[in-house]
Amino acid sequence: MKRVTLLRLAAAAILTAHLAPAVAADAVTVRLKWFHQAQFAGFYVAKEKGFYKEAGLDVALQPGGPDFPAIQMISGGNEQFGVTGADQILVARSREVPVVALAVLYRKSPFVLFSLKNSGIDAPEKFAGKRIGVKLGGNEELIYRAVLKKAGSTGPINEVPVKFDMTPLLTGQVDVWPGYVINEVLTAREKGFDVNVIWPSKYGINLYADTLFTTEKMLREKPELVQRFVAATLKGWNYAVANPEEAAKLTLKYGPKLTFDHEYAMMRESIPLLQPDKAPIGSMDPTAWKSLYDFLMQGGFIKKAVEVDKAYATNFLPK
Repeated sequence: MKRVTLLRLAAAAILTAHLAPAVAADAVTVRLKWFHQAQFAGFYVAKEKGFYKEAGLDVALQPGGPDFPAIQMISGGNEQFGVTGADQILVARSREVPVVALAVLYRKSPFVLFSLKNSGIDAPEKFAGKRIGVKLGGNEELIYRAVLKKAGSTGPINEVPVKFDMTPLLTGQVDVWPGYVINEVLTAREKGFDVNVIWPSKYGINLYADTLFTTEKMLREKPELVQRFVAATLKGWNYAVANPEEAAKLTLKYGPKLTFDHEYAMMRESIPLLQPDKAPIGSMDPTAWKSLYDFLMQGGFIKKAVEVDKAYATNFLPK
């Protein structure tokens, strides 16, 4: 009799466990800085390898770009996390938009100036009399002008407003192009053009780039969720850096027009920018934030003072 009772109790327990609703994962949306590409491989890895799921998160990864600026999308309240340039965090806070950086991913900026190899233009000192492409109105213009100032470039320069299509460079209409070493430079090489790359860092301009952020409201109301998300995301990035080929393959799932060769090259070029020193991926240095703030103030991109130490939160980074 006891045996039958025990069996019935065991069966009831199994049935109850089977019928009990599973704990729902927390759904969050991440708005990336740009269109899907290996620049964001760590996020794809975290999702595809199950790191987000293990952290109890159901994460949707949405592309950014001109029509979906991450700051506006996140500050609007319908999305929880975003990726943007570190400079945009400070600019937003100067406009009383309460966004907060959680981790700096690209601690060395991918932004460079470059020319076709046969032009012989390999330094700002050689810009005089040349046609220089300039992306007006953003931090890229500010970096370009800072490079000119630091290099002591003299002589008249013919500045040509440009956007994203590199055809003017490749057809000789423009001599120098502003772009990312992990993207446009690769594209030029893939088309058979060798290039000269001019790094702003050579002229003492070292700025944080892609930065993971959220809102003050999220930090206040759901700090434990933020902690889980940051940890899982950085786990994805560390895996991507250790396994760049696999990371590139996972990236292909997010865009039908992406090619493995380009994404793998982008991943390889990204690693020195994600890890420019021995600090862990995601690390943030107060001195670097202050230098960026001073840079933006001097360039006139920030009109109102910002409490820089409130623009980022390091307590969500792994100890």
